[in-house]
Amino acid sequence: MIQLHPQLEQDCIVLGEFSLCSLLLLNDANYPWFILLPMRENISEIHQLSGDDQQQLMTESMYFCRCLEQVFQPDKLNIASLGNIVPQLHIHHIARFSTDACWPAPVWGAVSAVPYHSHQVKNIKNQLLKWFSIHKEQTFQRQ
Repeated sequence: MIQLHPQLEQDCIVLGEFSLCSLLLLNDANYPWFILLPMRENISEIHQLSGDDQQQLMTESMYFCRCLEQVFQPDKLNIASLGNIVPQLHIHHIARFSTDACWPAPVWGAVSAVPYHSHQVKNIKNQLLKWFSIHKEQTFQRQ
């Protein structure tokens, strides 16, 4: 795995790796909020990835979107690559619900983060691993 930006290291829990991306869980129990982090150095934009890596990023992102839809059954998925604070390329995947803390507004800075309890993280990991074991189109190595 590449070196995490200090902000990602502070705010996230590393769950594991796909072939291109590390899968991170943002430590905020207000939303199921995940980050795909391509394991490439000195990349801040998707177009800076090689063509093959761009395709793999899209494949892993769409695979993970299907996972989020089936595991969490959200009202909407928010997918974004901003990089205004963390320049290291990373793609947010947020399962949104009409009942969540700031629906329908964007999640950034809307409410204070609520850290997960260890049993909640374990439950999320188990749900994802179960889905990955059934839907094996992508390989996933857990941490």
